[in-house]
Amino acid sequence: MIKRAFLASLLVVGLTVAVAGCVDSRSQAHAVYMLVDTSGTYAREAGKARLIINYLLGTLQSGDSLAVARVQNRSFSEKDIIAKAMFDARPSQANAQKRAFREKMDAFLRTVSGSAYTDITGGLIQGAEFLNETGAGKKTILIFSDMQEELDKITIRDFPISLKNIRVIAVNVTKLGTDNIDPRRYLGRLDAWQKRVEGAGASEWKVINDIERLDAIFSKS
Repeated sequence: MIKRAFLASLLVVGLTVAVAGCVDSRSQAHAVYMLVDTSGTYAREAGKARLIINYLLGTLQSGDSLAVARVQNRSFSEKDIIAKAMFDARPSQANAQKRAFREKMDAFLRTVSGSAYTDITGGLIQGAEFLNETGAGKKTILIFSDMQEELDKITIRDFPISLKNIRVIAVNVTKLGTDNIDPRRYLGRLDAWQKRVEGAGASEWKVINDIERLDAIFSKS
């Protein structure tokens, strides 16, 4: 009887450790959702997104997740996700996943064409859904855009959104011709996005135009 109770206690301890290990592994994982603006003249910048994607593929590790989606007329759709992966624990398999990811993105970036409108909000909502489903402890949305949202007359995005516990980083925020005439337009656009993102519960908002500074953000500590 004592022996049976001892074995049962060992089983409980083993299951507890196993469950804790699984929870801990996801809490240490990093999931990144990158939005690539393909609207208007900004579509010409899309080639630069390759540098960031290659950096992420070289930085993210086994158990981490990456998805890249386009921002176009309406972006709240899984159909806008160009490539996605959760990287395998086996190095050879993870490397194969990264090669396939890079090939998909290269093919997309060679053929990207400008859309008429820019639904950044829809992309943020879709990105938050993806990140929360990964269960990763660290979640980041990266926005490659000039942050000028333009919607058609029937698309509705003027409502509260949730970005709880997600970092949002805007990258390569180029200045529009009107920004050069009046810099307050550029600064005001970024200020408005900061208020909306922080109001949605995001853990952090940053604007980074120097890609080399990504090291400090994505390094594992």
